Amino acid sequence: MSDVFLSDLASELREFADERDWEKFHNPKNLAMALAAECGELLEQFQWLTAEQSSQPDPQRLEDIAAEMADVLIYLVRLADRLNLDLPAAVAAKLEHNRRKYPADQVRGDARKYDEYK
Repeated sequence: MSDVFLSDLASELREFADERDWEKFHNPKNLAMALAAECGELLEQFQWLTAEQSSQPDPQRLEDIAAEMADVLIYLVRLADRLNLDLPAAVAAKLEHNRRKYPADQVRGDARKYDEYK
C-alpha cells in the first residue's frame, strides 16, 4: 500500500465521519475497541475451518472475509489518523525491527518465537 493510498483513504474516512457528525465518537479508545471487535468478526470467518478450508474459502465466505478485512483496515486507518500517526512509517520501522529480531539466515523455515532460537 502506498503512502498516497493510505493518505487518500484517511481523508475519505475522515470526510465520511464528518458528514455524519461521528467525529465525536471516533476517539482513539473507541476506535481501538471497534478495531478489536472487527478483528473478532474476521476471526469468526475462520473458526472451525481446517487449514485447507481456510486457504480455499467458498465465494460467499471469501466475500464475507473481504468485508471484515475492509472493516479492520477502516478502523486501523481511522485510529492512525486520529492519533496523527504515520502508518507507513510505523510499518517500515516495525519491519526493520523484525528483520533484526528474525534474521532470515537464522530463522528460515522455523516458526519459533525469536527468543527460542538464540
